[in-house]
Amino acid sequence: MARLHFYAGVLVAPFLLVAALTGLAYTLTPQLDQLVYGDRLRVERVGETVRPLSEQIAAARAAYPEGTTASVVTPPGPEDTTRVVLAVPELGEKQRTVFVDPYTAEVRGELTTWFGSTPLTTWLDDLHRNLHLGETGRLYSEVAASWLWVAVAGGLVLWIGRRSRGRRPKSARGVLLPERGARGVRRTRGWHAVTGVWLALGLLFLSATGLTWSNYAGERFGRLLDAVNGNAPALDTTLPGAEAPVEDHSEHAGHGGSGGATADADPAGLDTALAAARNAGLGGTVVVTPAADAASAWTVAQNDNVWPVHYDRVAVDASTGEVTSRTRWADHPALSKLSKLGVQGHMGVLFGVVNQIALAIVAVGLTAVTVWGYRMWWQRRPTRADRRALVGRAPEPGAWRRLPLPVLVLGVPAVVALGWALPVLGVTLAGFLVVDAVVGAVRRRRTA
Repeated sequence: MARLHFYAGVLVAPFLLVAALTGLAYTLTPQLDQLVYGDRLRVERVGETVRPLSEQIAAARAAYPEGTTASVVTPPGPEDTTRVVLAVPELGEKQRTVFVDPYTAEVRGELTTWFGSTPLTTWLDDLHRNLHLGETGRLYSEVAASWLWVAVAGGLVLWIGRRSRGRRPKSARGVLLPERGARGVRRTRGWHAVTGVWLALGLLFLSATGLTWSNYAGERFGRLLDAVNGNAPALDTTLPGAEAPVEDHSEHAGHGGSGGATADADPAGLDTALAAARNAGLGGTVVVTPAADAASAWTVAQNDNVWPVHYDRVAVDASTGEVTSRTRWADHPALSKLSKLGVQGHMGVLFGVVNQIALAIVAVGLTAVTVWGYRMWWQRRPTRADRRALVGRAPEPGAWRRLPLPVLVLGVPAVVALGWALPVLGVTLAGFLVVDAVVGAVRRRRTA
């Protein structure tokens, strides 16, 4: 365990450090967005009467007639603007979002957004997720998420085991607080370990939630959801009595949130769909999406990501104002709920500012733990003239030979299964073992 924790710290810690620092920057995006884009995100003066959505979208389309209306997001608060999202072919997966004052129907400006995120948030999100290196860059964040829980679990086992074997009385204080009067490497180890103990739950949470939407482990998680019917229920948008729509094979079908619609939506349908959704009990901020074609209904989805969350959705026949289908957040499978809430918590949204502060503390703490780990490695270096080195040596190998046979019999298949579930962990672990074996062979040859 000590050797595994050592290699995880030395070789994976740089990935963890980058993830912590970029994650810390992303945590600040709500405030940064208000600072940079406040003139578009907020109204100049809160009014008393909100203009109809049809009037607001007409103002947006008059100012920006290109593309088609993909969706409209109602303001989350009285001081916020309405967002009219336009699907513009030349923007690809991105959209043009027009910000409209809901009280005056005045257009406040526009931004090129990515699934609702501002350019700044999108840039910081890509930095944290893939370092702006595309799909290849996503490997860095998956390495970090795959090994974070291993480093945390190994560190807890080593620290608690070390304290329980010590001469001092066994108490929670010895695990939760650094040793008084310690100096040198003992002091560094104490702060490294104790900080890790206090942050353990937060770090494990970030590791688990990060893996759920990673590239390779996330694909495995998606298979699990499919196998146990754990996905969110689908909303049936086919109008009663209508023929099934012909599948759209156009280049941009399914991108930009337009659902394949080629003609702009009737603004009056927005008012009808919103009124029907409000009558059905959908309060708060909602996303209104026009029908993809004549055989489909409009959709209205709650978009309240702050606890207590609201994610009900309805399909509305805009010609009659009738709700034709509905999905309720309460009816989502447990795994679907945990996955959704985990993502919102990981992004710092679920509990508002408290969530942001907690993530910032964890990010700063992980940075400190990483720095202390490298400092401890340097402090453990040999200093004798005949054995001098820049850093300390790894713990001695061979601990697995002292494990009971039943543990080995059960442990090896478990590690193989874990490597399948978390492919990046499995591949990098195999790489560590190969490097360790080669280094050991070279050292034995030198001492022979």
